[in-house]
Amino acid sequence: MTRAVRPRTLRLRTALGAAVAVVLAAGVGACAYNETLGRNQLLLIPPDAMMQQSNAAWAEAIRTQPTSRDPAQVGRVRAVGDRIVQAAGLTDRRWEYAVFVSDTPNAFVLPSAQIGVTTGLLRLARNDDQLAAVIGHEVAHVVAQHAAERASSGAIAQLGVAAVQGAAGDYGQQAGGLAAIFAQYGGLLPFSRRDELEADRIGVDYMVRAGYRPTEAVELWRTMAAQRQSGVPEFASTHPSDATRIQQLQQYIAQRGYR
Repeated sequence: MTRAVRPRTLRLRTALGAAVAVVLAAGVGACAYNETLGRNQLLLIPPDAMMQQSNAAWAEAIRTQPTSRDPAQVGRVRAVGDRIVQAAGLTDRRWEYAVFVSDTPNAFVLPSAQIGVTTGLLRLARNDDQLAAVIGHEVAHVVAQHAAERASSGAIAQLGVAAVQGAAGDYGQQAGGLAAIFAQYGGLLPFSRRDELEADRIGVDYMVRAGYRPTEAVELWRTMAAQRQSGVPEFASTHPSDATRIQQLQQYIAQRGYR
């Protein structure tokens, strides 16, 4: 016997179908091939807009966050960073470096050519090879255009949620909530984890080109895993688990024949 579809369920299905149509329409013509990644990317955000936002974010970070005045710390980051930037072929722009005073091990890169590293990370990185692993990873995000890709994916997700709410009528709030959950756990977070693993691999390539030991990238993540305790399951995290990163780095280094 065929089971009848309730009107409420039918309307939610119709709403989700409308969201898919909107997302597909928005993505037409917005894909670009990234040779370094070997895949297409959805890029909706104009480069000028990314640069403007990134420069503003950097200026705000410098203005509001304490930075180290220790010339040895800043010099260490700059020396390693310049070698990685050269290996990545990004010497066509002027790079800025800053060491932020924080016990939390962290680093970030902006598409407008700025790299920030915390004092906590400098203490954690036992040698310049491990620091190069971090900076190589961050510079890889720039080459991979991950920031623009994530921003584009977020814009598409918001568009899809709005389409669901509009098409669902009286059930718009419920349908929008379901669509948001699907976009977050079914799309945006997995994409983010993929980006991190891509940056790990590309960063190792830059380490090797710059003359650093790629195996130290594995050692760095072992140290990170030992000092970090997180109860967030991998499926709900923007980053892969430490175990996943270590395993994939080991496999990639062996595959490439790096030592």
